[in-house]
Amino acid sequence: MSQQDIVLAFSGGLDTSFCVPYLKEQGWDVHTVFADTGGVDDEERAFIEHRARELGVASHLTVDGGPAIWNGFVKPFVWAGEAYQGQYPLLVSDRYLIVEAALKRCAELGTNAIAHGCTGMGNDQVRFDLAVKALGDYRIVAPIREIQKQHTQTRAYEQKYLEERGFGVRAKQQAYTINENLLGVTMSGGEIDRWQAPGEGARGWCRPRNEWPSEPLAVKIGFERGEAVSLDGERLPGHRLLAKLNALFARYGVGRGMYTGDTTIGLKGRIVFEAPGLVALLAAHRALEESVLSKQQNRFKPEVARKWVEVVYEGFFHDPLKTDLEAFLASSQATVSGVVTLQTHGGTVDAVAIESPRILNAKGATYAQSADWGVEEAEGFIKLFGMSSTLWAEVNRGAKE
Repeated sequence: MSQQDIVLAFSGGLDTSFCVPYLKEQGWDVHTVFADTGGVDDEERAFIEHRARELGVASHLTVDGGPAIWNGFVKPFVWAGEAYQGQYPLLVSDRYLIVEAALKRCAELGTNAIAHGCTGMGNDQVRFDLAVKALGDYRIVAPIREIQKQHTQTRAYEQKYLEERGFGVRAKQQAYTINENLLGVTMSGGEIDRWQAPGEGARGWCRPRNEWPSEPLAVKIGFERGEAVSLDGERLPGHRLLAKLNALFARYGVGRGMYTGDTTIGLKGRIVFEAPGLVALLAAHRALEESVLSKQQNRFKPEVARKWVEVVYEGFFHDPLKTDLEAFLASSQATVSGVVTLQTHGGTVDAVAIESPRILNAKGATYAQSADWGVEEAEGFIKLFGMSSTLWAEVNRGAKE
């Protein structure tokens, strides 16, 4: 086969490490792109770059994906305010931004070939492939899916394949599939997949209870039109603000959970996840939003939000419905401005104070405390409000079934 350039979305993990020599042996010149979406430190970033060159890539590029993931995902996700099936905060949604970075590299190299390390058993393959198809006419190569035709225990095969070629495999990659980015950490594999309690190795950023600080943590997050713009009075770009929240709340074990849900491909999926900053951000935004939106907005908006979450989860990041839903979500945020104080003693986080000129306070009344209307008005409201149910009760009272 003649040499041809191919761009591989690369993380340095077991799957994408396997892809490099596999693709080279298929005759490809492999160009790796690591879209740094905020889940790694300088040491890990250096390891990823070293790993790519150690594996013999034709070129390696690291792209700053922080601003893209904030603007492309975090902002509308926080506006929506809903987790998938009420639990999972869509922590692998950086996949869509990774695709965009890889396709930009394809354009620079003049190739239409793109590769990824997704398996044929999970959701990420759907996200990658549908995103690529929505953005142009490309040839998609998925080595892990290809080897599954001959090998059922793919991780063991990948590890052996790399070791036979002189490439080591990290211990943590042998036990779990771990994904880290600005949004948080997800862990699967091992005892997690067997519906057993996760082992000590299945821990990312969140500290265990015996390591939580004794003093509570309090922070203030400022919002403008639904977007977090400041932390304790300091204005920050969104991706940096979220990174700081991750560091602060991870020390208190906030945002760690286990999730079993319905995947796109139909299997049940079980993961351990950690999203300290995102969980804190959602708590602050919801408290502010509940205070400034009307009753009808607060009732209806979750329906739109759940649909937006489903669309993004299932891979339809570029579907026009997503754009339509985001138009509503953006409109709903016009008055969501203010400052929210969050507090945690560990494990959970609470919004304990809200400051905003937009809070829907009645000047002459406080719920269950005081009112600027009379008894007759209250009784009249109750009579009319409950008219249908009251009439049904009167008409059917004593009727036999």
